[in-house]
Amino acid sequence: MIKENTLKLVKSNQTAFFETGNTRSTSKRISHLKALKKCIKSNEKEIITALQDDLAKPEAEIWLAEIYVTLVELNTVIKNLSFWAKPKRITGKWLNFPSKDWIIPEPYGSTLHIAPWNYPFQLALNPLIGAVAAGNTVVLKPSEHAPQTAKILHKIISEVFPQEWVYVAEGGSEVAKELLDFRWDYIFFTGGTQVAKIVAKAAAEHLTPTTLELGGKNPCIVDYSANIAVTARRIVWGKFMNCGQVCMSPDYLLVHQDIYNDLVTALKAEIVSMYGENQQESPDYARLVHQGHVAKMKELLKGQDIIFGGVVDEKERYVSPTLIALEHLDNSLMEDEIFGPLLPIITYKDEAEIHKTVKRFEKPLSFYVFSQRKKWAQKLMKTYSYGGGMINDVIVYFTNDNLPFGGVGHSGTGNYHGKYSFETFSHYKPYVERPTWFDPKQRYAPYGKSFPLLKKILRLKYPGQ
Repeated sequence: MIKENTLKLVKSNQTAFFETGNTRSTSKRISHLKALKKCIKSNEKEIITALQDDLAKPEAEIWLAEIYVTLVELNTVIKNLSFWAKPKRITGKWLNFPSKDWIIPEPYGSTLHIAPWNYPFQLALNPLIGAVAAGNTVVLKPSEHAPQTAKILHKIISEVFPQEWVYVAEGGSEVAKELLDFRWDYIFFTGGTQVAKIVAKAAAEHLTPTTLELGGKNPCIVDYSANIAVTARRIVWGKFMNCGQVCMSPDYLLVHQDIYNDLVTALKAEIVSMYGENQQESPDYARLVHQGHVAKMKELLKGQDIIFGGVVDEKERYVSPTLIALEHLDNSLMEDEIFGPLLPIITYKDEAEIHKTVKRFEKPLSFYVFSQRKKWAQKLMKTYSYGGGMINDVIVYFTNDNLPFGGVGHSGTGNYHGKYSFETFSHYKPYVERPTWFDPKQRYAPYGKSFPLLKKILRLKYPGQ
């Protein structure tokens, strides 16, 4: 339990630490990120155990999606940070001739990170890595719904960083509320839309810039030309990974009516192939985070046309991989992001129906199209607005740290990963250096006859002005 006034003291100490310039040294940032990498690797077993306790995740998913992705991010940042942090010379303009023009990345200062529970390790550390790389201090608020992971995060961070630089604030919503009352230089939030509105409102009080990583109703369109077997395999993997608690997973399927039966048959077969006849016994199928989320899924299942699954065991926090046929969009499943192992399937007959359905909802975090018609699929990718998309696969675009990751509109603001994380947590300030030996009088008042001459020269230099 955090003692009264501790958070206020932490915030004050971090602000003071930043002002000393201790975070400005690129070599110091790199050495601490290397130490973080080493500490993660040495605590790998404890990390896996914590995530299994919190979410019953299979070890393969933990290692790939939580540990490996974090280590890749660290490798990328450690390798490139010295270059990213250097001032960049920029081409000058004729009006400033002669000059030297520069852009310098500088840290914002003290930052607050509020992490989610679905990937409580990776989604806590990856933004933190970017903030530290850019030279900021960090207060990390991990999710109280993944308490064991919060403990291992606290252990690792405490071993690597002084708390004046990075501090883990464990606790519930009351801790988050207290933290949001402070004035920060930057806030990074990952979670749901409703809480994001609270974060954005608190940030607005101080004009604090934010990155909001949210979710949405991610459409997955399956064209009549799609490779049924591969499509079904990739959708089942992406939808039911982490028991559907993935912000990038397909939220609903839009399937061409001509292949509906074939695809449903293939989806059922793939569920059995991956998780067995009794998915509850599978060591590779995770559980929902808490009883409240189980209750939400149970409520959503009421009155639905279930074509596969639909099994709920509240005691075990288990909801089976479930396929649901939907005839219309006025359904409780289509009101909000599902964020669980329920997959509504809707048929369409033409592109106009696709458009009507997709445009009914806010801009999604992810957008997926399965089709062998390359030009048609690319046209859809260019037509709709979304955070990130894929043709003939789901989710794995997230793994390329050369791409920015983030939402748009209600699915989020801002982005990160790799270089984009460094840019997110950096203010790029320009400055221009000019000598005094060249100072033409035509620049100054009284302008008299010099202005028409200057105007003529500028129009020759920049025609069309």
